[in-house]
Amino acid sequence: MAVAIVSVMAGASIVAAEMPTYGVGRAPTAEEIKAWDLTIPPDGRGLPPGSGTAAIGKGVFEEKCAPCHGPNADDPKYRLLVGRFRPLTAAQLPESVDPFVGGKPVLTIGNYWQYATTLWSYIRRSQPFDEPGVLSADQVYAVTAYLLYLNGIVGEQDVLDAKSLPQIKMPNRDGFVSDSAKATKPGTNSGKGAR
Repeated sequence: MAVAIVSVMAGASIVAAEMPTYGVGRAPTAEEIKAWDLTIPPDGRGLPPGSGTAAIGKGVFEEKCAPCHGPNADDPKYRLLVGRFRPLTAAQLPESVDPFVGGKPVLTIGNYWQYATTLWSYIRRSQPFDEPGVLSADQVYAVTAYLLYLNGIVGEQDVLDAKSLPQIKMPNRDGFVSDSAKATKPGTNSGKGAR
């Protein structure tokens, strides 16, 4: 069996070496890779300098985000971004279902997002939909603050920056459970499953 695997791997590398090259493209520079590396983890590592408040973010949101999400971030055309906190536990799920989105649970920033830092990261990487990446760091902090304000998580004048953003405890922070299930023997499962 091992000989067969080694033979297949050797054959695959020979085929890859013989594939045609077209003389287009180039390896990205370190600066280009850094510019594309936009993901911010839950602990906020890598958040850039800058700051913003909900009061500032309202204007940015109205200009850049409201065409899709509505002036109050509650237009279901794309995704509802705000709404009352609706628990997602099985017992309370029926009261969390919104008929306007096809009878599915409404996953808003306030009841679903686990970390404010990953919300910031998502906005930075992919919004506005038609021009992702055009917002400055200050604008992203401000829009994040505005959306958190609309969800009742921060105050209108609270300043969000690289230090304060990771400190925000989102309402659903503890609603996710790590799936650390690891098999101890084939066919067994010794960990806790996600709820």
